Amino acid sequence: MSNNVSVGSKIKGIRESKNLTIEEIAESSGLSADQIASIENGQNLPSLGPLIKIARALGVRLGTFMDDNDALGPVVTRAEERERERSISFSNDATDARKHMEYHPLAQHKAGRHMEPFVIDINPTDSLDYKLSAHEGEEFIYVMEGEIELEYGKEKYVLKEGDSIYYDSIVKHHLHGVAGKSAKILALIYIPF
Repeated sequence: MSNNVSVGSKIKGIRESKNLTIEEIAESSGLSADQIASIENGQNLPSLGPLIKIARALGVRLGTFMDDNDALGPVVTRAEERERERSISFSNDATDARKHMEYHPLAQHKAGRHMEPFVIDINPTDSLDYKLSAHEGEEFIYVMEGEIELEYGKEKYVLKEGDSIYYDSIVKHHLHGVAGKSAKILALIYIPF
């Protein structure tokens, strides 16, 4: 099963368990009914912003869409397990802006978490066609390998291996590798619930 189908089926299952229609979720989230239907059918996995809006409309954490288990104690993710487990690639509406990023969740087995930690592989791209996005919360990025660029509001930040940045994600932003180069980052995303 693809990750798009998995996330979409979880959204649909939660919506149906709460006896909500696609139209009700569309109205609560500010997204279109067609967009929600395409997500539920596994045709589209949007950027984090729309997923956060859907999570809020359903009254669940964002991580609920990626959870596999509900472990209450500490959760250890071994490097070899992370490499074997599925990654998630987010698209950003009609553009290919996030398809170059593979998200490897680090705490999908932890119930009740308030942060979403990921190792993100950023594949090389020469495309400058991207769309800035914003969502509630905060993000912390640590560059493990390579070099990245963060467009944040009207500013641009170039970060190299060992650099980090912490920012409010309500400001429109986009993260990508420096033109034509790959990178690997640790990202912690906090979304208030």
